[in-house]
Parts: sequence; structure tokens; C-alpha cells
Amino acid sequence: MELRTVVATVESGEQDTVLKVLQIYNQEKSQCFTFDDEEREERKKMAQLLIKFLERELQPSCQVTCLESIRILSRDKYCLDPFTTKEGLKTLSRHAGIDYSEEVIREVPDLDVILESLKCLCNIVFSSPRAQELTAEARLVVGLAKRIKLYNERSLPHEVKFFDLRLLFLLTALRVDIRQQLAQELRGISLMTDTLELTLAVKWMDPYEVATEEGLLPPLPRQETERAMEILKVLFNITFDSSKREVDEEDAALYRHLGALLRHCLMICADGEDRTEEFHSHTVNLLGNLPLKCLDVLLTPKVRPGSLEYMGVNMDAVSILLDFLERRLDRGHKLKESLTPVLNLLTESARVHRQTRKFLKAKVLPPLRDVRNRPEVGNSLRNKLVRLMTHIDTDVKHCAAEFLFVLCKESVSRFVKYTGYGNAAGLLAARGLMAGGREEGEYSEDEDTDTEEYKEAKPNINPVTGRVEEKLPNPMEGMTEEQKEYEAMKLVNMFDKLSREQVIQPMGITPSGNLAPMENAIHDIADERSSSDSDLGLD
Repeated sequence: MELRTVVATVESGEQDTVLKVLQIYNQEKSQCFTFDDEEREERKKMAQLLIKFLERELQPSCQVTCLESIRILSRDKYCLDPFTTKEGLKTLSRHAGIDYSEEVIREVPDLDVILESLKCLCNIVFSSPRAQELTAEARLVVGLAKRIKLYNERSLPHEVKFFDLRLLFLLTALRVDIRQQLAQELRGISLMTDTLELTLAVKWMDPYEVATEEGLLPPLPRQETERAMEILKVLFNITFDSSKREVDEEDAALYRHLGALLRHCLMICADGEDRTEEFHSHTVNLLGNLPLKCLDVLLTPKVRPGSLEYMGVNMDAVSILLDFLERRLDRGHKLKESLTPVLNLLTESARVHRQTRKFLKAKVLPPLRDVRNRPEVGNSLRNKLVRLMTHIDTDVKHCAAEFLFVLCKESVSRFVKYTGYGNAAGLLAARGLMAGGREEGEYSEDEDTDTEEYKEAKPNINPVTGRVEEKLPNPMEGMTEEQKEYEAMKLVNMFDKLSREQVIQPMGITPSGNLAPMENAIHDIADERSSSDSDLGLD
């Protein structure tokens, strides 16, 4: 059907005729996501007419059809102006049942109308910064929060709940002020945690332990999984800075309650491997936002038959996180987005919980036996992580190195032992530890256990490559002292030339363990020696 005919019919305003024409238009354009530039002005005019038409008293079937047309038009980001006005957004939010007013939110009886309005709002808010600004001013998040709070009392279909949550996710992702409003004024963390608990239908055994029956837990149904993932995304948005600030006891209890739910999310699967991976990915992202002191809930559950026990602690959740990490490593796709959240989570958990660190070290850095291959060669988890230490992406490289460094109790000698000095140099240089030493940290003093194979091979291990190297012939064998001196001066002159032409810059290690240009490093060392001589009263 010609767009001009549709516009003319809507302009006439006769409800039955408009309904028939729009039904045909919707059927023809239901899968249309690209639009002709030539008809742009006609589409804009149609959008204006539909918003005005929707303000009339219409039958629910006509409202739904009109909203379906608006949803189709809202896919065209160049035709959003009629929808991104105060009046237009108010009309849509009123039909969605989330129009905020100081008195009462007007109820919209027809659920199909609510659903189509929510879909329209999602499209418009996603594509239009102006709509995002107006929804913040109109306090739409208040109306959404009020309805979400009633999920336990009202029986709403899955689709309405899903698009409620999807719209809330978009608003909190795109507007910092809405994020803060939901988190603080509307107590969004508590609200969304309760909604997650309702969606998962959990029962509690202890304050921070979800009750589970013996054997494998059944998969979470598809619809509940979809809603749970939207809730996790909203919670991620509003807890983004939680791990960086101190929390009081009341907030800590709330975060621990949420952490216990997230542990349950790790323990269950969804319908299918891909959906489970996505569900666990959102769970891991959110766990990384929790205050560090609240991550102890991952270890809270008692050791029961069938659970993984280490040092008297239930390590089921940590083991699942480690398996998740290895799957992401093997996939090798978008490493920064897929790996850094779980690496950071495991690093911080290992830093603050001794049992977690020792369990992870036993799995990732078991006592060394293979000293013939480089640390980055092989298929063990250690090999895969060491390979990442020289990755082109700085964030990936840093996260992998930091994780292994913490497992080594931030000891330089132990870190170099497992990774090789060449792989470790980046982190050591950044930390000012090139000369060795150890970072300050709350670690036990137990010694690393060396295998007999390692002890035997240790004198022959090249610390740079981290393996036993084959002995190479001495290039100076058979040379006279004069020839050796000549070759040495030749090498010095080559370095000098490259340095003067600024091809390379010779570096040295300062007394503080940092890299610095050679002349600065020598000057610092001389200063330190003269200072120590003065302290000893030497001339």
C-alpha cells in the first residue's frame, strides 16, 4: 500500500477505516528495518498524525494497531521528532501505564496496549538522546519502579514484565541521573534484588544460602532467564561504583543478600549452553561490582555431599568461575569484554580470601614439573594465562598478569618462576619491581613447594624464558684477549650510535626498582651510594 494513501486515511480520522488501513500497513512492514529516504517526510507526517490520533478515545484494538505502526516508524531514527516531544512521550507512557504523576498512575486495562507502548518507548529511548532527556524530566523511572514493585501482587504476562525491565535497563544505561535516582531515591538495589529473587523463585536455607535439593538443579525456564538477565543488567548499571566505596553494615547486608542470589545464579543453568553462558556472563559482571568484603558469600554455604571442598570451605562457586574463565580463554573472542570481568573478580577474591587464593593457585599454578618448555607453551590454564601477558590489548595483558601475581602472593621471585622474567617484565616495570622484592599485602608466610624435577633443573633454568635452555657454544671460545676486547668495543660503539640517533634508549633500574634512562639510573645509584657513605661517616 502506498504510504501517501495511509497518511491520507489517518488524516481523515475515521476510526474503522484507519484501523483497516493500518492493519494492512503493519502486515506489509512488520519485518521492515530500513527505509527509503524519499518517503522520509511522509513518514514524519504519519508519525505526527498517529500520536494525535492515539490521544483520542479509541477501542483497545485500534490503540494496539496504531501503536504497532508507531513501533515500525520508530525504527527509523530520522523520523523520531514527533515522538520525542513532551506530549508525544506522555501519550506513550500513559498507554504503557507508567506515566508519573504526584497523585495516581492511571491504570490501562488492556495488556496488549501496555506491551506495544513499552516496545515503542524502548525503540525511541534507545535511538534518541532528546527522548532520554525528556523521560528523565518526566520521571518515567518512578512509574516503572512502582509497577515492578507490584509484580508479587499482580499477575502480569512475561512480555510486559520483560519490556518493563528492558526499558528500565535502557534508561539506567543511557542516563546517569536516572541511574542515581533509581539507586538512591527509589532504593533500586533492594527493589531489583527482590525482583530477581521473585523471578528465580528461591527459598532460603540460611540468611546467605539458597536452599537446594539433592542432585542437579533443573534449568531455569526460558522466560525467567530472559527476565533475570534484564534484572542483572539493571543492577549492574546502578551498582557500577559500589566496589570502589565503603559501605555501612545495612548496605553490606543488602549486597551480601544479592551476592548469595548471584552465587545461586552461577550454580544453575539456563535452557541451552549459549543461554547459560550469557546468563553466567551477566552474573559475573555484577559480582565484580559488589564491595570486596561482601564476596565472602561465595564461600558461605556449608560443605555438603557432592560439593567441592578445599581447606574445609565450599569451593563450588569459585570452581564454576574458574571453568567459566577457561571457556572464555578457549573461545578467544573479544577477550577484553569477555575475560577482564571474570579475571578481575577472581583476582580480588584471591586477594581478600586466603582459601580462595590457595584453591586457585593449586588449580592454575600447581607445583612446576615441566621446565623444558616455555611457560607460554602448552594447553594448561597457566600456559594460556601467561600467553595473555604479552597480548596486544593492555587491559587484557594487565588483568592476566595481575591475577597470576596475586596467586604468587605478589612475590617477584615466585612470579618470575612461573611466568619467566620476559613475560613478567611489563607488570614488574609498572610496579617498580624490576629489581625484585615483594608488594605489601596480607599474605601468609608459607613457602612455595618445589617438586624434585624443579629442584634438579633450577640451576639450569634461564630466568628470562622460564625454562631449561640448551647450552649454546661460547662465541668467544678460541679468541685472544685482544680479540675479545675488540668485539666488546665494537658492540659498545654500535649501541652508542643507535642511542645517539635515538633508535634505542638504553635503560637502567633505579634503586627504587623503576626503569629510567641509563644516565638517570646511574646518577640515582651514585647518589644513593654517596648518601649511604655519608651515613656511615666515610670520606
